[in-house]
Amino acid sequence: MFYNTIRFICNVVIHLLFRIKTYGLDNFPKNHAVIVYLNHKSMWDPVIIGCLLKRPIHFMAKEELFYNPLFGYIISKLNAFPVKRGTPDRKAIRKALQVLDDRQVLGIFPEGTRSKDGNLQAPEPGVALIAAKSKDAVLVPAAIIGNYKLFSRIEVRFGKSISFDKYRQGEKMSSSQLKEISADLFTEVAKLMES
Repeated sequence: MFYNTIRFICNVVIHLLFRIKTYGLDNFPKNHAVIVYLNHKSMWDPVIIGCLLKRPIHFMAKEELFYNPLFGYIISKLNAFPVKRGTPDRKAIRKALQVLDDRQVLGIFPEGTRSKDGNLQAPEPGVALIAAKSKDAVLVPAAIIGNYKLFSRIEVRFGKSISFDKYRQGEKMSSSQLKEISADLFTEVAKLMES
């Protein structure tokens, strides 16, 4: 109830502030476990994606956002959960896998932090790690294009679902393999930004 109420309010706000155009949203899986991963340039990014998707989304968010008790409580009620950046966070990984086991939508910003100039940064291996550990989640790349200036055009492009099966290389993969796979997956975001 709280999620849907806030989503409705935010939907009104973002459509008043920006001219939003979506592509590929009709292809988004309707009842499958999904990892949606995208570029990150603004605090508006999770708001925009959360409003556009009809399914609730569970975002991994930097733990610093939870330091303020009130803000942390609000974003927790909106399905966000904390992750420690720059280190394998087992608790966050377990939470992410639980979301996928429940056939929900997990949101990840593979760059790990916002890009100050809008250019894509090298992704962390987390998106590949979680996909590798998940039973059957599909990955959906997405790209947000625009500058978030008042009344500016924001394009949100969703790519086709990707199965992780083609990347599996045995029971356990090294961190370098996961890094390479994350980089390969992230090229799909780059393609969406260029199309």
